[in-house]
Amino acid sequence: MSRADLVVVANRLPVDRDDDGGWRTSPGGLVTALEPVVRRTRGAWVGWPGRADLQIDPFTVDGIDLVPIALSADEVASYYEGFSNDTIWPLYHDVISAPRYRRVWWDAYVRVNRRFAEAAASSAAPGATVWVHDYQLQLVPSLLREARPDLTIGYFHHIPFPAYGLYSQLPWRRQVLEGLLGADVIGFQRVADAGNFAACVRRLLHYETKASGIRVPTADGGSRTTLARAFPISIDAAAYIELAQRPEVQARAREIRESMGSPRTVLLGVDRLDYTKGIRHRLKAYGELLSEGRLQVEDVTLVQVASPSRERVDAYVQLRDEIEQTVSRINGDFDTLGHTAIRYLHQTHPREEMVALYLAADVMLVTALRDGMNLVAKEYVASRIDNRGVLILSEFAGAADELGMALRVNPHDIDALKQALMRAIEMPGAEQGRRMRALRRRVVDNDIDLWSRSFLDALEAARRHKEDA
Repeated sequence: MSRADLVVVANRLPVDRDDDGGWRTSPGGLVTALEPVVRRTRGAWVGWPGRADLQIDPFTVDGIDLVPIALSADEVASYYEGFSNDTIWPLYHDVISAPRYRRVWWDAYVRVNRRFAEAAASSAAPGATVWVHDYQLQLVPSLLREARPDLTIGYFHHIPFPAYGLYSQLPWRRQVLEGLLGADVIGFQRVADAGNFAACVRRLLHYETKASGIRVPTADGGSRTTLARAFPISIDAAAYIELAQRPEVQARAREIRESMGSPRTVLLGVDRLDYTKGIRHRLKAYGELLSEGRLQVEDVTLVQVASPSRERVDAYVQLRDEIEQTVSRINGDFDTLGHTAIRYLHQTHPREEMVALYLAADVMLVTALRDGMNLVAKEYVASRIDNRGVLILSEFAGAADELGMALRVNPHDIDALKQALMRAIEMPGAEQGRRMRALRRRVVDNDIDLWSRSFLDALEAARRHKEDA
């Protein structure tokens, strides 16, 4: 396998094992954004194949060289489920759940990050560009720079970056900052996240920060500049529009509504089952509206899709139990023989079914307590080719910075959330159309292709700057 001019490094490979032992492309947004670029440049993708103790030689799928990283069952438990998802994830999401700090997890995180960096260094051609993704791999940029100073290195952080007062709890806070600063370009979802990162660098490392630039000392006594700024991620809007235009998808949307007794209003929540998503808050608001008689189960149904997530982590097991008990209680109190208050779906659905749900829903509820972006909000908007529907959007989701015509809410304020629900349900069609047209222009004009091009353009500018220095 030849060395590549562009190497993507992510926790997962862009393919999943199918039932026949072959490989199929994963459905995620990151794959949608980067797969065409990597294929066009005959690039490489470094990642874990998704199964413990799976040893696979590098292979090629659809013109992309794939470099699998093997993880033992203990490393999956310590590096991935432990440090990544029981330390970094809750800490970076405003400590909604308490993070746990275990030295054995950190040791595994360092060890696995080094393995990813070594594979990327071996896969990259002289002077290549390497693009590292997300919180599982925050040490890779500096490890790569030590091994291959000829590379141009980018890192994109898909989740929030916390304020100094929270970040400073991390016992390995300096090491993580130094790991990230190995990159030439560091991308964040929101301007506030980039600002939080720069503030942590100033306070903990005492490096000079100016505008989006951070001056990083080098071993020879000089310095170099790392660019750290917002690059808000998006979706493949054209793909959602095309699905929404299919007659069979539109027919499925009508079928979904009919299966619920054709309620006047369908509310929809689509989330991973995660404590950051505010599912409990929306259930509480909806339940109170039913209790107060402001909503009737014959008129309104809430569909809650909660796809399985990290089911071996205790906090997620507890969350699932709590949500399912709440759903059962509300349904027990308000269901009739012909109507159900909440349709709860703890399962993953293909994209076609999701678009049908988006078309069937009059109101989309995105009530995240903290979210890097939340692409579901953008998927709903792109799918609404009829320019109808209302998006209720948490101000704590990155998408709130871009989707200004949504009904913005503080999900912790249950009364305000109830008011937003009633306003959305009662909103006239003309106002829905005005808001949705503006939202759709924003999503269509700023799609996933623009995001990837803007980040790669910043990396190319960094490469030219190094050559000129």
